[in-house]
Amino acid sequence: MMHCMHAPFDLRVFPAARLSGDVTAQPSKNYTTRFLLAAALCEGDTLVRRPATSDDAAALKDGLTTLGATLTPHQDGLLVRGFGAHPKSGTTVDPRNAGAVARFLIGVAALTTETTFVTSHTESLGKRPQGDLFDALRSLGVVVESERGTLPVTLRGPSSGGAVHVSAEKSSQYASALMFLAPLLKGGLTLHLTGDIKSFAPLRQTLHTLSVFGVAFEASDDLRTVTIPGPQAYRGGDVTVPGDYPGSSALLVAGTLVPGEIRVHGLDPNDLQGERASIDVLKAMGADVVHEGTTVTVRGGRPLKAVTRDGDTFTDAVQALSAAAAFASGTTTWENVLTLRFKECDRISDTRRELEKFGLHVTETRDSLSITGASEVPGGFTVNGHGDHRMIMMLTLIGLRASKPIVITGAQHIAKSYPDFFDHLGELGATFETLVPA
Repeated sequence: MMHCMHAPFDLRVFPAARLSGDVTAQPSKNYTTRFLLAAALCEGDTLVRRPATSDDAAALKDGLTTLGATLTPHQDGLLVRGFGAHPKSGTTVDPRNAGAVARFLIGVAALTTETTFVTSHTESLGKRPQGDLFDALRSLGVVVESERGTLPVTLRGPSSGGAVHVSAEKSSQYASALMFLAPLLKGGLTLHLTGDIKSFAPLRQTLHTLSVFGVAFEASDDLRTVTIPGPQAYRGGDVTVPGDYPGSSALLVAGTLVPGEIRVHGLDPNDLQGERASIDVLKAMGADVVHEGTTVTVRGGRPLKAVTRDGDTFTDAVQALSAAAAFASGTTTWENVLTLRFKECDRISDTRRELEKFGLHVTETRDSLSITGASEVPGGFTVNGHGDHRMIMMLTLIGLRASKPIVITGAQHIAKSYPDFFDHLGELGATFETLVPA
């Protein structure tokens, strides 16, 4: 079931009687982005082993190449010859539909005399807010020309560094972008994170990446203040991308909902990805899940019960876990998930609308989502993937337990983060049919 990454297709998902077998977790989307970027910010060569091959990774590779890095397939990864503190000026970068890629490279562009960013995805990334990052860069002396605080944008640097305030309310990615930029600035950066900080886990992943690449920094425990002196050099060498918890959480939910036993390998129990918490959430819901070494084993088919959790710690697993909530007795609430409204779709309202098609009772507030589960849900109809990889995962998982097959529109968008998702489920015993839309 391999698909050309961009050929549109709808997917018919058949109910599964049993799922069993072994899968190796795909490489982490978040760490692939961070390690490849840091490798490009090195002078000289770095081998990045096991990078993801998703649409987002491809967008990043193209952007880094445009800015002057060379990426060559080597052994089990990519050999990256970096541009260090001197990315090419005068280029135009299209990060396609990848929010983190756009923001991180906009940060790097502060080292250039002029860089323009455009997006071919005007209805998705083109609408996502970037103003908080633009404001921070302006305060550092970068000229930022953007009509609405979104892409397209032209930036003119370079900046020499200093102190900067950046909002971490809508996204952690603005602060991460500045953290990657900071060591290469003459004066470094002292970052003051303002607002209600969202998504601590990705910020810690960024700082962890800096330490892997030999960058010194100081950070307060609450991450309100991060000091990164400059100029420093990124030092690469040989790094391996860890397994992906957000994508794997969807496999674990599939293994929870359907009888059988599945094992997902390559998941570090000490990983900094916040979505690692999905294992504890599933246990709290009554699932039979065991994490031993780097293998997670799930025995499926047990009854589930509702939970209430702060979803901000595992943002990218909320939708997969919502599929578990759909079959749990009681009402599950994900609190503090406002950032879900600013993703590929509105993952609060759009998720509610899709779940209601299955007859489920779902309510929302500005920053929460509540799902009352049912022991079984109907099928036999079409649901909307909303061009969102996480939404497509959630709907697929529900389809595995529905009473009749369902059709998910625009299923090709799974490739944004997890191109092998349907293949991996197929290896475990799930059945799908690819439909070419009329």
